[in-house]
Amino acid sequence: QVELVESGGGSVQAGGSLRLSCASNAATPKTNCMAWFRQAPGKEREWVADISGGGRRQYYADSVKGRFTIPRNNALNTVYLQMNALSPEDTGMYYCASSASKCNVTESVSSWGRGTQVTVSS
Repeated sequence: QVELVESGGGSVQAGGSLRLSCASNAATPKTNCMAWFRQAPGKEREWVADISGGGRRQYYADSVKGRFTIPRNNALNTVYLQMNALSPEDTGMYYCASSASKCNVTESVSSWGRGTQVTVSS
């Protein structure tokens, strides 16, 4: 059974940076794409970024393009979300996700982490 554990969330002022980590267990296929989603209070969960199994392709939501990156280290079974130039609009619970098909829609995600909170103050 795939298990995903997020870490690295916290509180930061606008303009600051955070790096989230998502550790997966050995049951997670290295060919799966990995993604980050986020959910703000009262809003639906939204896709933020994803990376292909081999790590060659990364995709980003327009709202984070140029500020966030999603590196992946398959040797460590870990995917990251490097977040720079954070704004209060980035506040929310951030979830790691894994899928054997598409990683940019919640319906295709097969495994979710429990989330890590990111709070950005102005």
